[in-house]
Amino acid sequence: MRVLIVEDEPYLAEAIRDGLRLDAIAADIAGDGDTALELLSVNPYDIAVVDRDIPGPSGDEVARHIVTSGSGMPILMLTAADRIDDKATGFELGADDYLTKPFDLRELVLRLRALDRRRAHNRPPVRQIAGLRLDPFRREVFRDGRYVALTRKQFAVLEVLVAAEGGVVSAERLLELAWDENADPFTNAVRITVSALRKRLGEPWIIATVPGVGYRIDTAPDGGRTGGNRG
Repeated sequence: MRVLIVEDEPYLAEAIRDGLRLDAIAADIAGDGDTALELLSVNPYDIAVVDRDIPGPSGDEVARHIVTSGSGMPILMLTAADRIDDKATGFELGADDYLTKPFDLRELVLRLRALDRRRAHNRPPVRQIAGLRLDPFRREVFRDGRYVALTRKQFAVLEVLVAAEGGVVSAERLLELAWDENADPFTNAVRITVSALRKRLGEPWIIATVPGVGYRIDTAPDGGRTGGNRG
């Protein structure tokens, strides 16, 4: 999952970003409305966390832009106000959820996971494919009943591959969804992470490399013994 945090308090924004990373959620920060609109125009986000009171175009205007764009991106609004009228206004603008400052970071993570589940309501919360069982809420992965310990980045990459349901995901797409905007597009991070993930999951190899295209979960009955390359 990749989230845009629209928040003008640097310490709070960075704390949210760092906290989300601990739950394998990539996040970018926009400190004002103009930056938020620019990032939305160039990056694919799953959810926007928007503070209503920001410089430049307000959080309300950013939310209105997301809604009118037709992207269907869920919006979680943040505010220091706790009045029902303020919440009502936010929901009328198209917000999907609301959190009043101060809030517990764990609650934010749970709400984001719930919004992501609603956004992809046709996918079960616990995803299963080719002997893999991935629980995004508990951040647990099992292969053929065996628990597999993964790093946060490995889990984020596997979550994207599992969601593709056997389809090929390019390295560029993995970089977009599992890393943040500071990731170097020329880095070998994706290849290195996929290689380490493949080893963690064990043999027979279940992540196939499609040369020149990307990676996919091998759904062949042999669990990957005859599927793509290991590279």
